[in-house]
Amino acid sequence: MALLSEVSVLDLSIWRPGPYATSLLTYLGADVLKVEPPGGDPMRFYPELFESVNAGKRSIVLDLKDDDDRARALALATSADVVVEGFRPGVMARLGLDEAAVRAVNPAVVYCSISGYGQQGDLARLPGHDVNYQAWSGALSPDGQRASMPPLPIADLASGLAAAFGICAALLGRGAGGAGTGTYVDVSMTDVLATWTGAATATTAGAATGAVTGAAASVDSDANPATRSGGSSVPGYGLYATADGHQVALGVVNEPHFWSALCAELGLEPLRHLAFDERSRRGRELDEAVAQAVAARTRDELVTALTLAGVPVAPVLDRRAVVANGPFPSFPAFPIRLGADAGGGAGEAAPTAPKLDEHHGQGFR
Repeated sequence: MALLSEVSVLDLSIWRPGPYATSLLTYLGADVLKVEPPGGDPMRFYPELFESVNAGKRSIVLDLKDDDDRARALALATSADVVVEGFRPGVMARLGLDEAAVRAVNPAVVYCSISGYGQQGDLARLPGHDVNYQAWSGALSPDGQRASMPPLPIADLASGLAAAFGICAALLGRGAGGAGTGTYVDVSMTDVLATWTGAATATTAGAATGAVTGAAASVDSDANPATRSGGSSVPGYGLYATADGHQVALGVVNEPHFWSALCAELGLEPLRHLAFDERSRRGRELDEAVAQAVAARTRDELVTALTLAGVPVAPVLDRRAVVANGPFPSFPAFPIRLGADAGGGAGEAAPTAPKLDEHHGQGFR
């Protein structure tokens, strides 16, 4: 019998982090029911990627803004062992499907939220995509070197892996047969990467000044390899040089409201109403226009302006700048925030690694 063959998972997430987490649970035998919005998960724009994180699941379409469909989702959550969602903080509460609402009808549920910056804090409600979380966490430029677009969406994948780990731990802690109280699992994509990046060390502190070195220059599409499967660049997604020698990460994909807001703030009004298909066809041209407009602004001023406009944006930071100016008072040691009902001590560990054979003769606690 598969390890999770008796576990039922209601997957309300879209894009990659949540679906990757539930895909891992599927491989362990869980029964995953995927709820998609009308028109489907936006990841269906990329069929091979969609397939890679959704194989083995079943799919139903529910409009969570519709009263009847929302009631159906809550009914499904009532009998689920696990509920996974990946919306910005506050969205599920407005829909009446947040952890409190689900736990009221299913006290044993393990409820997992995956978000860019966690459920609390100054950044919690900001929009974003993978490149933004990498930038905020220091992962793009840990030692202050000039950043380039990463080859893998590691924020998406790392947070999905961390979420699956947290869910499995919560299921184990709930007790045999699911008779105990469930746990809330809060996964911040930026937190996960920050634990991978680690704090600045004595050998890197001198170089990690918070600045990204290199002249401010427009980033052409060859240096900004954010591509669709067809190979054309996605304008507004990637790393862009600013006037003061720094970089910003923009995370606009196919969302028309993000593109429109970006163009309005950058003074690219004639381009703001272009549909995604046309933006993709004119990728190089439009990306160059974005790069030139960004290159005329300073990093911090632009990040403030685009944040206020609701555009997915982040400054590209190194380790020291993450602690000094980013969302963390220090780098988190453990990337998953567990509810108070997890038994206490979640994420705590010995301050140093054990010496070789230090615990000889001991077994499990």
